[in-house]
Amino acid sequence: MSEPLIVIGNGMAAAKFCEELANQGLGRYSVAVIGAEPHLAYNRVLLSSLLAGEVTAGDIELRSRDWWRARGVTLIYGRPAISVDTDQNRVNLADGSSLGFSKLVLATGSHPIRLPIPGMELPGVMTFRDMADVDALLAAAKPGTRAIVIGGGLLGLEAATGIAGAGVQTTVIHLMDRLMERQLDARAGALLRQAVEARGIEVLLGASTAAIAGEGRVEGLRLSDGRLLLADLVIVACGVRPNADLARAAGLDCNRGVIVDDGLATSHPAIHAIGECAEHRGQVYGLVEPAYEHARVLARRLSGKSAAYAGSVTATNLKVSGVHVFSAGDFTGGEGTQDIVLSDPGIGLYRRLILRQDASGTRLIGAVLFGDTADGLFYLDLIRTGRDIGGERADLAFGPNLMTDLKTTEAA
Repeated sequence: MSEPLIVIGNGMAAAKFCEELANQGLGRYSVAVIGAEPHLAYNRVLLSSLLAGEVTAGDIELRSRDWWRARGVTLIYGRPAISVDTDQNRVNLADGSSLGFSKLVLATGSHPIRLPIPGMELPGVMTFRDMADVDALLAAAKPGTRAIVIGGGLLGLEAATGIAGAGVQTTVIHLMDRLMERQLDARAGALLRQAVEARGIEVLLGASTAAIAGEGRVEGLRLSDGRLLLADLVIVACGVRPNADLARAAGLDCNRGVIVDDGLATSHPAIHAIGECAEHRGQVYGLVEPAYEHARVLARRLSGKSAAYAGSVTATNLKVSGVHVFSAGDFTGGEGTQDIVLSDPGIGLYRRLILRQDASGTRLIGAVLFGDTADGLFYLDLIRTGRDIGGERADLAFGPNLMTDLKTTEAA
């Protein structure tokens, strides 16, 4: 008889886990996936494209109903889990039903952060995290609408790009001195700001939000320096926090996220956690690739195979406001490191590679690319493997793809 395996969460991490488990052979498990949203799992990275009208809701589905059915996975979506009984090994749903489990995987993702400031409860203050947020924003995005996006990180720029693409006059305000400061150095951040502003999006840096202004609904946003920016919509996109609510209520060990070991197991031996809700060695990842690494490791372990998760080298490789950016590893540099910089403002190209050299050789520890990111995965592999690149140093900044382009240009 199959063991009941329940996955709570129907996002990208859950879908990847089910795919990896199916590849290993579901074998001993009868799998059920519980999702709070009334949709099949979808690619959250493409929500800004959906908001801008560049893709449809069907385009961003990760797997069809037929795919899930063919693998024998039971989908329960639009019926959220409300509690986990760790004594009886049961998951309780909002409709009053419950399911027993032999193994439970928490893939509950993250909550959008809402700032503790006056006016945050006013109608017209929105978040940008899921399909429901996109629907609400599209309903509010009327001709002449003015929107302010709080947050100039990855999430905020995705929101700003999407809402501006829907025809809304858009301003981004950001507390820090550059956009995407967690992924880009100062020079790349400045280039990104120019590219964003070239698309008609206003950017205000070093700007702190004091309050949302309005009587009955949003009318503007007041900055800490006293300035009042008029707005019909305020989109809060300044970060996320792990959704560890179920785990915490069930008595599992939690910090920022659900604490897991190298096997992605929680403090309860039958319960695991993956993706943005999981905290491993004090680290919470808000990116897709670490979630996929979690999924691969856990699928192998639950299939009876050897696998361990030792942490992720984070990388960002995406298109923001029509511009490709890539970042991986440690781009802060500092003592004991060396920089290789390739820059051509005329074609919007910037590359900065951070090297560390010692008695054992020269290694790439970080990379920032702006404009042309075709070599991003090449640099990411060098960072992850840590191999000696001393003999390649002269051509390293060009990378295999850019070098090929240069040779092709010379031949022509």
